[in-house]
Amino acid sequence: MKIGIVFAGQGAQYPGMGHDLYENYRASRSVFDDAGEEIKNWCFRGTAEELKQTRITQPAIYTVTMAAYEAFREAAENAGIADKLELVGVSGFSLGEYAALTSMGAIDEIGKGLKIVQNRGLFMQKAGQNEAGENISGMTAALGKREAVLAAVEEAAGGRVLEAVNFNSPTQTVVAGEKEALESFAEVAGANKIKAIPLPVSTAFHCALMKPAAEKLLPILREAELKLPEGKIYSDITAEDIMEGFEGDKGDDAAVADYLAAVMAKQAMSPVYWQEIIENMTGDGAEAIIEIGPGKTLSSLIKKITKEAVPLHVEDRDSLEQTIASLREMTEGRKETEC
Repeated sequence: MKIGIVFAGQGAQYPGMGHDLYENYRASRSVFDDAGEEIKNWCFRGTAEELKQTRITQPAIYTVTMAAYEAFREAAENAGIADKLELVGVSGFSLGEYAALTSMGAIDEIGKGLKIVQNRGLFMQKAGQNEAGENISGMTAALGKREAVLAAVEEAAGGRVLEAVNFNSPTQTVVAGEKEALESFAEVAGANKIKAIPLPVSTAFHCALMKPAAEKLLPILREAELKLPEGKIYSDITAEDIMEGFEGDKGDDAAVADYLAAVMAKQAMSPVYWQEIIENMTGDGAEAIIEIGPGKTLSSLIKKITKEAVPLHVEDRDSLEQTIASLREMTEGRKETEC
């Protein structure tokens, strides 16, 4: 049975996330213990307001996500279904792409991935602030057809930073930019019957404002010496295999590392083509797509994008057990059909 795996991004956080995994799965406990007491405290006892801070959110979500992924791997093996699942590929929404890279060995240690996202969170939070440390940017979800949203963005920009940055589904596009530009966008959107919903984030991800963050992130990524992925990773910025644009020798570790570092630095200031990623994943035969990490945001988007794959998710003990049960039922049903 063919499956895809996707990893949660920023915005999925909530107080207490990951604690149930820590209490019930040895593999998850190991991830949290290695991450350290500060991150455990943010995840288990942090307030909603604290968890909105990008410098906290990114390492916290990455840690919870990797803890959930390790618990899923362990549970699938114990349930005897691991060898019945064929992974067509993985992807991650923005921050989640770092969990995708880790799952495929491109980031060869969770601790190394944690260091990257800690710096990424700091750089991105600062990039969206003025010299006084005040937030000058944000993001808004626009509910309407993509073409109409893009037209509203063009009308509202007025020479300010305002970009469509997350193409989430046929009827949901996220817009990012300067606060004043977002206010103008809300007015234009309303006049064109597009619902605009401000998002609870502290900066404007994936737009031109993130260029300073991307520049600072590049040497951190180079230092990490990223490896050739062990399987397919659907890139946020192309929706295709992340290695598709590589023209060198895949046996040249240094060339691969430099290429992936450049791609992931660019990712911080580039749009996320989530709709296309899910369409390509199902086009490659995925019958189920498993969301790993806090919340069910991606599962909800998957339902809006395709009817060809069953969305499942893993964020705690209950959801993990339900996902394993569903996969067992699906694999057993396939075996009976083949017989």
